[in-house]
Amino acid sequence: MDNSNHISRKDFIKNSALAMAGLSLMPSIATASTLVDSINTSSFKKMKFKNVKLETGFEYEEGEVIATKTALFCIEIENGKISKISENQPNSNAIDAKSFLMLPAFKDMHIHLDKTFYGDKWQAVRKRKGGVKGMIALEEQILPEILKNSTEKAEKLIELLQSKGTYFARSHVNIDPTAKLDALKNLQKAIDNKKNGFNTELVAFPQHGVYYTDSVPYLKEAAKMDIDFIGGVDPFSIDGEIEKTMDFTIQLALDHKKGIDIHLHESGESGLKTIEYLIDKVNENPSLKGKTYVSHAFVLGKLEKQKQEEIAEKLANAKIGIVSTIPFGGLIMPIPTLYKYNVEVLTGNDSIVDHWNTFGTGSVLQKTNLMAQLYGYSTEFLLSRALKLATGDILPLDDKGVQKWPKVNDQANLVFVDASCSAEAVSRISDVKSLICNGNIVY
Repeated sequence: MDNSNHISRKDFIKNSALAMAGLSLMPSIATASTLVDSINTSSFKKMKFKNVKLETGFEYEEGEVIATKTALFCIEIENGKISKISENQPNSNAIDAKSFLMLPAFKDMHIHLDKTFYGDKWQAVRKRKGGVKGMIALEEQILPEILKNSTEKAEKLIELLQSKGTYFARSHVNIDPTAKLDALKNLQKAIDNKKNGFNTELVAFPQHGVYYTDSVPYLKEAAKMDIDFIGGVDPFSIDGEIEKTMDFTIQLALDHKKGIDIHLHESGESGLKTIEYLIDKVNENPSLKGKTYVSHAFVLGKLEKQKQEEIAEKLANAKIGIVSTIPFGGLIMPIPTLYKYNVEVLTGNDSIVDHWNTFGTGSVLQKTNLMAQLYGYSTEFLLSRALKLATGDILPLDDKGVQKWPKVNDQANLVFVDASCSAEAVSRISDVKSLICNGNIVY
């Protein structure tokens, strides 16, 4: 990239602070670091950007999309929303976006912010013993120590996500006889400390089973608190009974007007029965449509093609989404089949550097890149469509190349990346230069 177009994150934020303060971006001012350092960027409600690259359409050759058209614009943000989109004014007194591509900010839709080693000393995963129940026994031993500084580590993990362009996360949080409600309370403190630059949904997650350990009273208390979903995990292999566990989960969600998000690792008959049971229950309770998700759902990757199609159609009709791990060992999930039937497909980093998982970069753009590689989404068109996995289904252009984002009055949740278009951003996992959440520059 031409060095003349390079702007560091520090300079970007520095210029932003000055602009929001109504100061001219003259070199003499821009170098006044003491002044800049004294400005609280979150306290200003209005910003203007120039030289913002936006996608405007597709370029075709013999009916095939061969490139993405872009142009430079001015973008104004006020009170957390996009207030104006206008022709570029390169000489205007505004924050210079240096022709970086503006995209919808990213969403991590499956993560465990409440338990991580990130920000602490390095630890790789140790050999697992006894499957999920063995991990439950391990957690019962180590959670008290983890909880001692879980707020601080959650904040560091949020900062990692922000640096990768993520402004929103759905976090599962342990609710069990060991953590009780402490993991939830500690995480809520971290979220409150980051509320100006990060948005969340919380899932009350009975990691140790609903009945395998008596998590029922704690789940009932958590349901009364500021959470969004009732979670679950492998009802057959952990609790020994699908119907009893699922009925409790569903009723708790209904009683408190929450959504549902179930961890389902079971890849055999019990996994299929759980999904089919959930589909039936959601159809019986239409208020749960669009609010119910199955995380992992590994059984879908084990089904014959015809059965995959059948279940995908049923999931779509019940408006049940799949939050897929990408990848998981040698298991390839049927994401193209789910897309074919318009099933909502989400992804996330899951565990980042904890006792479950050694890996995790914090980047959902990387997850999107992996998905594109796995399924051969290598053309300009398919790469541009793949971006929706990172953004939570928001795309700058629709399938016909008509601009759909951004629009005036859209929430100002956006990311600047060093890419010519979204296809390149996915293909190259392009560097994130800045993140704006709720109209605040947070990275």
